[in-house]
Amino acid sequence: MIVYNVTCHVDPSILEDWLNWMKHEHLPEVMATGKFISFRFLRIDPVEEGDDGNSFAIQYTAAKRSDYEEYVRLHGPSLKAKTLARYGDRVLAFRTTLELISES
Repeated sequence: MIVYNVTCHVDPSILEDWLNWMKHEHLPEVMATGKFISFRFLRIDPVEEGDDGNSFAIQYTAAKRSDYEEYVRLHGPSLKAKTLARYGDRVLAFRTTLELISES
């Protein structure tokens, strides 16, 4: 399995709108691509003084690497463009992939 992790830091001025948009528009749209079997939407726990609690991780699970690669090629650019058009630089994101080795 492949986990596609998107970490986002969200400007406080748009936080409520972004959370609503993620839950009701973006996450359903990503899942509708059929390339992922599940997702987790997590708030990153602030651990250092000054952390504002406005950072999140979204972890999408793909059954195989080719599903993730197809998502990136066929759907990723347009979905990123929608986010950028709506929020600009008020949402900063970076993306990583993780390969599941073992779990209990």
